[in-house]
Amino acid sequence: MVQRSRRCNEALGLMAIRKCVVAVPARLQSSRLPNKVLADIGGKPMIQRVLERCREAQRVEAVVLCTDSSELKALAEGWGFPVLMTAESCNSGSERIASVAHPLMALAWGEAAPVAEETAVINVQGDQPFIDPAVIDAMAEEFQSQAPVPAVVTPVYGLKPDSVHNPNVVKTLLAHDGRALYFSRSAIPHVRDVAEAEWHQHTTYWGHVGMYGFRGDVLAAWDQLPASPLEDLERLEQLRLIEAGLTIATFRVQGTSLSVDTAEQLEQARAMV
Repeated sequence: MVQRSRRCNEALGLMAIRKCVVAVPARLQSSRLPNKVLADIGGKPMIQRVLERCREAQRVEAVVLCTDSSELKALAEGWGFPVLMTAESCNSGSERIASVAHPLMALAWGEAAPVAEETAVINVQGDQPFIDPAVIDAMAEEFQSQAPVPAVVTPVYGLKPDSVHNPNVVKTLLAHDGRALYFSRSAIPHVRDVAEAEWHQHTTYWGHVGMYGFRGDVLAAWDQLPASPLEDLERLEQLRLIEAGLTIATFRVQGTSLSVDTAEQLEQARAMV
């Protein structure tokens, strides 16, 4: 069994990502800010800004809205974007796009038969109206340049001292080779025998940008991942991948993109426009 697994890994190492597609999961029933993806930001609904910013990326074949809302479907198609309908029961954005993984990959490959192991699906949240297209391209490049092809890729950024102990900022603990070892709302690593206010003087703390890129075969097998107690505790879906033993590669960016989760953040976004 171990030998077979090693052969599979080696085979994946010989493959390369040839097609990338951006999937934007969105719903109207947000618990903290209902209908936020339709909130007006500078004369455009937030979800339109997200889709249009994603379309500026150069390394992707398509930008697709994944939603359970017929209203969002009609709007996105009117703006010229393909839409895949999903179930209302999806518990996360990743679960939503995983439920339509095969048609997503088919859109990336066009008339050719899709090869899951050679496809990257990049998950961009529908509440990031200022997502940088260059970050999407950088993620695609990470997939295309690494061997073996990583299961998941996600961006990280260096945290400022005043964010290290903020539970609303998700932290990433990195290995020396850039792999993500863990994600938490707590400051990790813990610096022993040092006052918390001084921890940042002893190590670099990394924040997590809420974007993921999945190798197609990994996303298609999402429903086969075992339940994750850590995911339930921290309310962080990426911990399901960690507990399942999947490798999450990271790359560094200069900062995070504003995610609109509260009324205050919405006003901040409007001010930025």
